[in-house]
Amino acid sequence: EVQLVESGGGLVQAGGSLRLSCAASGFTFDDYAIGWFRQAPGKEREGVSCIGNSGGSTAYADSVKGRFTISSDKAKNTVYLQMNSLKPEDTAVYYCAKREKYYGCSLYGSRYTYWGQGTQVTVSS
Repeated sequence: EVQLVESGGGLVQAGGSLRLSCAASGFTFDDYAIGWFRQAPGKEREGVSCIGNSGGSTAYADSVKGRFTISSDKAKNTVYLQMNSLKPEDTAVYYCAKREKYYGCSLYGSRYTYWGQGTQVTVSS
């Protein structure tokens, strides 16, 4: 059974940091690209970052470049999103998702086939 479980969200002040985790199980972790997406109430879902199968490539939305870093720990089957210098506009539910086997990193959510339940990130001004 495929499972993606996000954790690490919370309430922080502007300028603070959080590290989100996406714990994966039920599939061969190293064969799949995994992305982070976010959605705020009344706004479209947007791609935040992604990491390719075997960690071969990464990508970031322009809005988070220089502030967020994606990484993976193969031994733990976990992808992380380190978020620094948080801004109120980063407030959203953050989701991780996986593509089909061997497909590459993409910030288009329609290309992902399985999604976690999400974790809330709230940044106060």
